Amino acid sequence: MRLAVLIPVKRFTAAKGRLTGVLSGDDRAALAEWMATRVVDTVAEVPTFVACDDEQVASWARARGAQIIWGAGLGLNGAVDDGVAHISAAGFDQILISHADLARPAGLLDVVRPDTITLVPDRRHDGTNVMSFPTATPLHASYGGGSFDRHVLQALAITSTIVEVRSDLDLALDLDTPRDLAHPLIREVLPPWLPMNPANH
Repeated sequence: MRLAVLIPVKRFTAAKGRLTGVLSGDDRAALAEWMATRVVDTVAEVPTFVACDDEQVASWARARGAQIIWGAGLGLNGAVDDGVAHISAAGFDQILISHADLARPAGLLDVVRPDTITLVPDRRHDGTNVMSFPTATPLHASYGGGSFDRHVLQALAITSTIVEVRSDLDLALDLDTPRDLAHPLIREVLPPWLPMNPANH
């Protein structure tokens, strides 16, 4: 199995807008980069592609050993579909797609099963934090509110491929809202410089 990882990464200075009331712009950008770095480093042993449309993100990704798939103006779903097409054309036969804002990404590669569509929902079973599928039977990205149900229905329509829904306590933890910052498992791993870290006085 030739596996590749695809991680769409938003411009750091535009990320985490819902944390505006609790974190400064600089802290939000630093937090977004910190989380994306942890995700990319977790899968460093596998060919990794970052879908982006920002030069700062591209430079950061190259410095971490990732390849760039440039997708200016495509939006999240368009960038992911474009990335999947590039990776499939490069000869990979299984792909793992992860959000860049997972607080506890250590188990990412454990999601992958050859010739299997695997979907990992967020803890509300609303969004799709991680998915893996064969490039021969790709899912079209349908991110946004309710994406998990849409991805499940799309996967079940592909009768030639096994579908697995995996609930993973760690991979379900994305960090978007002030309430997320208070989650006990997220608080355990917040960077020491973040003002919201209880250890930062």
